[in-house]
Amino acid sequence: MPPQRPAVTSSKSASLRSLARERVLGESVFIRTVRGEDFPQWKLLWDGYNAFYGRKGATALPEATTAMTWARFFDSYEPVHALVAEHSDQLLGLVHFLFHRSTISIAPVCYLQDLFTVESSRGKGVGRTLIQEVYRRAAEAGCSRVYWLTHESNATAMKLYDKMAEKSGFIVYRKNF
Repeated sequence: MPPQRPAVTSSKSASLRSLARERVLGESVFIRTVRGEDFPQWKLLWDGYNAFYGRKGATALPEATTAMTWARFFDSYEPVHALVAEHSDQLLGLVHFLFHRSTISIAPVCYLQDLFTVESSRGKGVGRTLIQEVYRRAAEAGCSRVYWLTHESNATAMKLYDKMAEKSGFIVYRKNF
């Protein structure tokens, strides 16, 4: 039997209930669930995100990984979600997050996995607004916390993160297979 999912995920087919609207530097930016027709613009953001972390050219993600990632956003069984920041029919940023269980909490937790904004939108509140919408949706789903990782060299992003959350003090170890 599949594990119980937080209630908010059942609304994927309805594009998740809300459309967040923020005024970022005097301009209306909409934060919304990604839609099928967003793929070309989302893919540009996704490629930019991956390039930022060195996954380009010979080290780029396989197209199959990108295709599966995209498909997961539209599969109601998957705990993976995608939001985009939109202004004047242009996508300015993306955020991907997932809900999962924890051994230290009865409530689910939310992992904010990917956050990226186009360079021209950085420092203008788009990233902050995307994070705030993840916070809202995580709270709505009954999560006890939201957490994420960033690379130690991402000093610009850490200036924002330091204002929005606390550093956990944990160091990440991993073993690739």
